[in-house]
Amino acid sequence: MSFIKTLKDIFSIEELKNKILLTIGLIAVYRFMAAVPLPGIDPLQLTALKDNASGGGLLTLLDAFTGGAFARASVMALGIMPYISASIVVQLMGIAIPYLQKLQKDGESGRKKITQITRWLTIGITLVQAPTYIGFIQNQMDLPAEAFLITGPVFWVSSIVILTAGTIFAMWLGEKITDKGIGNGISILIMVGIIARLPQSFAQEFASRVMESNGGMIMVLIELAIWFVIILASIMLVMAVRKIPVQYARRTASGSYEKNIFGARQFIPLKLNASGVMPIIFAQAIMFVPALIGGTSFLKDSSVGQWMQVNFSDIFGLWYNVLFAVLIIIFTYFYTAITVPTNKMADDLKRSGGFIPGIKPGTDTAELLDRIMSQITLPGSIFLAGVAIFPAFAVKLFGIQQGWALFYGGTSLLIMVGVAIDTMQQINSYLLNRHYDGLMKTGKNRKAVA
Repeated sequence: MSFIKTLKDIFSIEELKNKILLTIGLIAVYRFMAAVPLPGIDPLQLTALKDNASGGGLLTLLDAFTGGAFARASVMALGIMPYISASIVVQLMGIAIPYLQKLQKDGESGRKKITQITRWLTIGITLVQAPTYIGFIQNQMDLPAEAFLITGPVFWVSSIVILTAGTIFAMWLGEKITDKGIGNGISILIMVGIIARLPQSFAQEFASRVMESNGGMIMVLIELAIWFVIILASIMLVMAVRKIPVQYARRTASGSYEKNIFGARQFIPLKLNASGVMPIIFAQAIMFVPALIGGTSFLKDSSVGQWMQVNFSDIFGLWYNVLFAVLIIIFTYFYTAITVPTNKMADDLKRSGGFIPGIKPGTDTAELLDRIMSQITLPGSIFLAGVAIFPAFAVKLFGIQQGWALFYGGTSLLIMVGVAIDTMQQINSYLLNRHYDGLMKTGKNRKAVA
């Protein structure tokens, strides 16, 4: 009953209701566009592409992030991924390019310019990826000739333009959701694409277990129980923080009493997983390199090259996941180092009159924060690597279908959990500001404060 009451509270706030309905509407538009095939392609002849996209390789991951649009040769086949790539590039370039560093410090005007740069870079990346995708489905997917109703320059030019327009449209939808809707639009579009494959993946797993007498209903229930445990572990990973106690110098306000002008929070929250899913994305992006190296003319006929091709083409294989886990740990340290500026945190704390008890403000504080971040990043990175490679355990140890196994960890699950938590927190803030109990609370409406 408390859940129903919370829903009533949510929809009783006109602004929040409009934001939620707008978000749902824009998501529906995105999913509709993902089902529209490129002009000149017969969607009924794409069986080979769909089979390859569900075979457990890198194509499976790409198809998962686009919600199946990749395997359908949709106008949204590239989805929002070029924008993600552009954002990562701009973020990394911000470390080395002084101009971008200046923009990062310029506040709102700087953020607008960085957003504009990211948009233009997205178009550039899409113009490279679009012909690569078209050439890929034409030459490497063993599609029949009748799958392509139009050929030649007309097909290439129109497809490149439409794929680029699709990515720009997806980027626009994401920004509109962020501005006018609820939650982070880009993340929500990725999450929706991932969730879109969940019912089909679960149905395949259910059919495999029950219809083919491969463990029966009891195995399905066990798998669901394990899945919920992994989700809880992912929530803990996303939410876990180390609280560093902070004290502020009390200042005398006008009157005969003293008050702390800095509010009630007396700690610095350092996240256990400050880098989010970025280490997994970085590691995933370069995991195709070993198989590519093994397939070069220099190594492809040797035993080493063949071993690399075999072992690093299977995303559920042993050596693939060992290297994957090591790279995630390395990238976690790297990304945390560039996104958690302990020196700036120490300077801001000193400037605001705050200090950590027993520690001198300034350099000593920065060294302490850096040391603590290094200490908590190690278990955080190991935990993150464990969640990322758990789908391999699910496939090899429990015999779970590969499509369903992808929801047992990795980028897919962490994005789902992270986006869901972020969206719930935004809804929660609306409820609390309007004097309702939050999503995690039960009870009667709060009385308005005069």
